[in-house]
Amino acid sequence: YMTTSDASHDCAPGNANILLHSLISYFSSMYFRVKRLLPILCTVTTRCAIFPQVCSVQQQKNTVYYTMPVVKYPDARRDESFIDDYHGTKVPDPYAWLEDPDGDETKAFVEAQNKITLPYLEKCAVRKQFHDRLKEMWDYPKYGCPFKRGSRYFYYYNTGLQNQSVLYVQDSIDAEAKVFLDPNKFSDDGTVSLRGSAFSEDGEFFAYGLSKSGSDWVTIKFMKVAGAEQLPDTLEYVKFSCMSWTHDHKGMFYNRFPKPETKADGTETTANLHQKLYYHVLGTDQSEDVLCGEFPDHPKWMPGAEVSDDGRYVILGIREGCDPVNRLYYCDLRTVDYKITGIFPWVKLVDNFDAEYEYIANEGTVFTFKTNLNAPRYKLINIDFSNPEMSQWTDLVPESETDVLEWAACVNDNKLVLCYLHDVKTELYLHELKTGARVTTFPLDIGSVVGYSGRKQDSEIFYQFMSFLTPGVIYHCDLTKDNLEPTVFRQIKVKDFDPSGFQTVQVFYSSKDGTKVPMFIVHKKDIPMDGSHPVLLYGYGGFNISITPAFSVSRIVFMLHLGGILAVPNIRGGGEYGEVWHKAGTKEKKQNVFDDFQCAAEYLIQNKYSSAAKITINGGSNGGLLVGACVNQRPDLFGCAVSQVPVMDMLKFHKFTIGHAWTTDFGCADEKVDFDYLFKYSPLHNIKKPSDSVVQYPSILLLTGDHDDRVVPLHSLKFIAQLQHTVGSSSQQTNPLFIRVDTKSGHGFGKPTAKIIEETSDIYAFIAENLKLEWRDK
Repeated sequence: YMTTSDASHDCAPGNANILLHSLISYFSSMYFRVKRLLPILCTVTTRCAIFPQVCSVQQQKNTVYYTMPVVKYPDARRDESFIDDYHGTKVPDPYAWLEDPDGDETKAFVEAQNKITLPYLEKCAVRKQFHDRLKEMWDYPKYGCPFKRGSRYFYYYNTGLQNQSVLYVQDSIDAEAKVFLDPNKFSDDGTVSLRGSAFSEDGEFFAYGLSKSGSDWVTIKFMKVAGAEQLPDTLEYVKFSCMSWTHDHKGMFYNRFPKPETKADGTETTANLHQKLYYHVLGTDQSEDVLCGEFPDHPKWMPGAEVSDDGRYVILGIREGCDPVNRLYYCDLRTVDYKITGIFPWVKLVDNFDAEYEYIANEGTVFTFKTNLNAPRYKLINIDFSNPEMSQWTDLVPESETDVLEWAACVNDNKLVLCYLHDVKTELYLHELKTGARVTTFPLDIGSVVGYSGRKQDSEIFYQFMSFLTPGVIYHCDLTKDNLEPTVFRQIKVKDFDPSGFQTVQVFYSSKDGTKVPMFIVHKKDIPMDGSHPVLLYGYGGFNISITPAFSVSRIVFMLHLGGILAVPNIRGGGEYGEVWHKAGTKEKKQNVFDDFQCAAEYLIQNKYSSAAKITINGGSNGGLLVGACVNQRPDLFGCAVSQVPVMDMLKFHKFTIGHAWTTDFGCADEKVDFDYLFKYSPLHNIKKPSDSVVQYPSILLLTGDHDDRVVPLHSLKFIAQLQHTVGSSSQQTNPLFIRVDTKSGHGFGKPTAKIIEETSDIYAFIAENLKLEWRDK
């Protein structure tokens, strides 16, 4: 079952298809593929409540803008004695003390920053109008794809403004739906969210993970499905875990880390190492769980297990980073008489990190895997476990010459659903499992499949379509019928929004080295091409993640009421054209990503969509790094920059929480060859006052959360401290340089609706204030 929600693509990274660059567990039975403003009326010059200086006021109809003087930023102690030595190069780190999240000095720094940022955001001219309109438009029903477990159907549903979506159950697809699990009851403020779940094979037991305050740490709880009865079993210290039940319904495989020496609440920065694979027997204490896999000589290895469709095999995929590669082991449970008592006698089918192998299905000993082995756009292969030599492996569905195989699923016993990406647009097909032959094409408009359900034992599929202008259409197809034409099961509509007044175009522009890069541009129809329009230029560019079309209420409000244009370039580093495209934006080639993004802005200027002063760049996580690098390299090219939960210290990122897994994309400063290129673009280390006296940094807003244990807040804190010291102290820098630090908030996943609306309103209020945008009722 794969799905996204509006809350996903309006939070930190800004897009449904990212769910940030989490360590996606490809070997979980629940496979998440997908792997992302208030008026002040004033007619006189007034003394600003935020700053001691007098602010001048510019009034435009009913909207008031403040021309802020040079800001007095909080003083932050610089420890000039703190110097790191990288292969003979001395690198000062004067704000290293901000790496201690529990330090009194760090807490005081955060408080001081919020004391200047939050009042500024509250006084932004259009914040109330944006907030109220966003909340109004957000209040529409949101559905996930129905999925069948045992004899029952389940689906996620949000009435509109609920902080968390609720899981419903039906005895049949047409039966009355009842609440099965409501995460909103776990906390008053909605900051406890679901993070992964798995039903037992018979659908009678349910395991679900709970995350507090957006942390990656998860507590797994269990339920008996009949009567929605909560069970006492509790599993702690879980993070980046698989969840896969054995077919006797007695227990489940999962991952956990050793008990931390200090704390595990999402505010710590210690590295996550030595993940292990355990088996939990329902009804027993966690202390009795069976250790099934560990690799003490390889502390960064992360093993994920999945039980095969027939219940006979445990497939183990071992990853060491975020690259799409894994080792592939398995255990035939018949060899241990289906008794799980200790470390499995793993058969090492693939014992290297040369390619990726994702289990799709098996017929006896013949297994189908999705792989990029000698196929950068992916293909399906068959491996017979009884004759496993690589020379005997066969292609079931060969690699496409043009399109990327995004995912595959077995359904109706002998069929395969294949999802491809063609020039960043989804295509969906049905194939034969036995021969790989294509049976039919499921018709789709230009957009993305963001939800799917259908397993080998199911005779039907559901899939959800979304685009920049389509909030969601769920289709159903009964595979037992001769006519395989899908029907609309449910159409999601946003009140008071008419998509016919907008258009989406895809262009291909040239990057610095001549590479053609695709970009989606969304705007109202019939706009004059006079360079006057504000643009939100969103990018990511990393970790093999494809940024495909997705619906966002906040972006609709931006276009509808602020006259904005949305531009989404599919820059290198992503997965839009397979592994070659991904690798072209990693390690020593990371500058390609920044060049692609900057050339996208230049294209928009040259083609009269906008001007440099009207362009806002935005990205989250790895995309936040993108924003940080680009404002350093081309401060003249953008009017505003919003960087969310960014990676900013490229020399030390690998030392904190799960940062070591990102070295596959970034490299590691511990290696001299990597240090040399990392040091050249690391946002923290390349802040400098523009040499041209008429150039200043764009208005900058950083956002982070105190419980972000994915990209720890120290990245943002150190960057803003250095930025305010080096640039903010200059008289030529009149654009504000702010940071917003949220509480009880993590990297973005599971963020409650109320928090998302407040944060998003702050972001667009900041953009509107600094680009001097006027609110339009329509």
